[in-house]
Amino acid sequence: MNRAVFLDRDGTLIAEKNYLCKIEDVEIFPGTGVALRRLQDAGFKLFIVSNQSGVGRGYFTLADVDRVNGFVAAQLALDGVRLEQVYIAPEAPDQPSRGRKPSPQFLLDAKAEFGLDLARSYMIGDKLIDLECGWNAGVRKSLLVRTGYGAELERAAAGSLGSAVVTDGLPTAASWILGQPAA
Repeated sequence: MNRAVFLDRDGTLIAEKNYLCKIEDVEIFPGTGVALRRLQDAGFKLFIVSNQSGVGRGYFTLADVDRVNGFVAAQLALDGVRLEQVYIAPEAPDQPSRGRKPSPQFLLDAKAEFGLDLARSYMIGDKLIDLECGWNAGVRKSLLVRTGYGAELERAAAGSLGSAVVTDGLPTAASWILGQPAA
């Protein structure tokens, strides 16, 4: 069984920009590619799991989301990073959705498709719904990064973070994961 790291996109890999839909607005956080490459080299498969409610709200199209994701993947590839799959929930919060976080459905889909051991895998994000997605799927640990909305969440809702590990950003989250004994 393979191990994986599931990653939120906005606020975790790239700077949070309200309803980001243009590649010229993408700002990948410093050290992201190197951190992901370290995880990949340690045997983790990498996945993006992202709610993109701007599609369901009519602010932009799924093609816009695909262009941004393609650009992010191409930039990460410059550091030798390979994303196995990008899962997108395009529905608005009030619309029915199979995979919208905190639903664990995309993690369960990845488990079935890629032969993953979720109990040896991790979820990293900047919102409570990211942490809950990981918890709902039974990952080994959910990690909150202080980038994006993470620092605000840590201040405002520390009591709801449960067993989450809180780190400054993706590079420190990767280092924490790599410091854990293999299960």
